[in-house]
Amino acid sequence: MTTRAQALIPITIAAVIIGVAGLMSIPSESKLESVEFPMGTIKVDKIPLEVQIADTEPRRVRGLMFQDQLPYNQGMIFVFEQPGLYSLWMLNMQFSLDMIWFDQDGKVVHIEKDIPPCKTPLEIAACQSIVPDNDAVYVLEVTSGFVDQNNITKDSVLSIISI
Repeated sequence: MTTRAQALIPITIAAVIIGVAGLMSIPSESKLESVEFPMGTIKVDKIPLEVQIADTEPRRVRGLMFQDQLPYNQGMIFVFEQPGLYSLWMLNMQFSLDMIWFDQDGKVVHIEKDIPPCKTPLEIAACQSIVPDNDAVYVLEVTSGFVDQNNITKDSVLSIISI
């Protein structure tokens, strides 16, 4: 008869292997580098937001990893040099997010709501990238519920005040 300890040992070993594989998949810049984010201000429709700006590769890689929940008037904006299909993932996030992709004219091209974080070894192993429908230049990450609370739709518009 198998004891509880005998049954748990393979499960524990598998969890450790998955966790190590997940940690090894994190780009080295995000593990080793302390990243500073400049601050800016944007509006989505008429809603002002104070945003952290992720406009370089190390900043985009790090994103909101390990940060605490954001108030509804704050977010992070990812800024890319040219339009493209930019995917994001929720690795090492501490809370769920809404994500909004915008084109170079500030028009919404894709919205994802209530995306859960990938924190545990099992979640990290299954953590998927979120890919938009169309090319974007900006991606806004905000606390889950922002899109519904502020009636953000495909007709919403991004206005850059200072970034």
